[in-house]
Amino acid sequence: MLEKLSEVLRKATNKIANAIFLDKDLVDSIIRDLQRALIEADVNVSLVKDLSDKIKKAAFDERVKGIEKKEHLVKVLHDELLGILGESKKLVLQKGQNKIMLLGLYGAGKTTTAAKLGNYFAKRGKKVVLLGLDVHRPAASEQLKQLAEKNHLNYFIDLNEKNPNKIWKNHEKQIKEYDVVIIDTAGRHNLDNELVREIKSLSKEISPTESILVMPADIGQAAKKQTQEFKEAVRISGVIITRMDSTAKGGGALTACGELGSGAGIYFITTGEKINDIEEFNPKQFLSRLLGMGDLETLLEKVKSVADESKQKKIQAGISEGKLNLEDVVEQVKSMNAIGGFEKIKSMIPGFSKIEGKIPENLMENQQEKISKWEHILKSMTPEEKENPELLERQTSRIQRIARGAGVNTSEIRSLLKQYKMLNELVKSGSSMDLDSGMLNQKQMQKLMKKFGRKIRF
Repeated sequence: MLEKLSEVLRKATNKIANAIFLDKDLVDSIIRDLQRALIEADVNVSLVKDLSDKIKKAAFDERVKGIEKKEHLVKVLHDELLGILGESKKLVLQKGQNKIMLLGLYGAGKTTTAAKLGNYFAKRGKKVVLLGLDVHRPAASEQLKQLAEKNHLNYFIDLNEKNPNKIWKNHEKQIKEYDVVIIDTAGRHNLDNELVREIKSLSKEISPTESILVMPADIGQAAKKQTQEFKEAVRISGVIITRMDSTAKGGGALTACGELGSGAGIYFITTGEKINDIEEFNPKQFLSRLLGMGDLETLLEKVKSVADESKQKKIQAGISEGKLNLEDVVEQVKSMNAIGGFEKIKSMIPGFSKIEGKIPENLMENQQEKISKWEHILKSMTPEEKENPELLERQTSRIQRIARGAGVNTSEIRSLLKQYKMLNELVKSGSSMDLDSGMLNQKQMQKLMKKFGRKIRF
């Protein structure tokens, strides 16, 4: 996500922090790098110029002296970047029923976003249903049906009816049973009169509590114009920007929506194809990740969205006692995989950007096939072996028996045992953690990575 911009921002802040003197050449160099990266990220040129002027002014402000000047300059950079991202806007559900209507043009990703948003609220204890009202795009209803069934979400879809208002009326009584209704509507190549009439008619019929515009990140600065056009046609309460993982130009869409003010703020961004690849957009936390400072709040939200609460409580109890069993280990790796693997979460962990080069490549890439084998292995083990895997190390006959039962090689079992041993050593070393934050500081993380880095073999 905007990796080049992130790299330039980190280097800029490091240059400022490590400089003995903030001379003109250094400041000009930093500004040139920032300008190039921001423009490549599709940020509006006038915004880039304003940012550059304010940084230059702050760098040579004679009222600020010594080390304070460097801190002042970093703060100005941070505040100005935050300013162009706009204000945070949270989607707050009402006490009664919430009807969330998704709007947008073809290719924006409304249907997949409907499933992601439905899953997001379902994981937070809401009774959710998806409603398919896109009667024009071939296979739209079938796609929504497949996504709903795959992710255990309720849905109402009428494959034969071509009037979206009638579909709503046909299911209106059943819909009243749900807390959150996610409504997928039709799109067009452009916001033409026919689409405007259909949206207005549905809005009048449904009276949605939220009308959210869905736009792809690669739309860039055109996001501003599109949002304004939709706002003029219907009431737009917020925006979801999709495909933030697949473009280097996402900065344009983010900053363009930021310029519109709180009337059409960004509720969510989506960052991948998986059902859990959706997150609330918080400018401050987003910028923190770009600057390599982490974003624990979003990471914890992602963990909550994929984890089974009862299983996580059991694992937490094991961590408190200083030992995890084999089932706990597999559950933790499954949760990591559901979030998106190590590549997805490393930017959210404070301090990781500074030690990233010391971490083995592909540390926790997608391991679905491996996880499936591990689950078969667990089914072939006795309860005693799951709780005390040390038994297997002493008796190779047990490993051979389990391998036959699970239909795997003995090397797969030894791989799981290595993972078990590594995570338990990590849990035991938890006494070195900051108990208030639950996180390791940079030196502790470096020590653990050095200790375990070469042992991790997925």
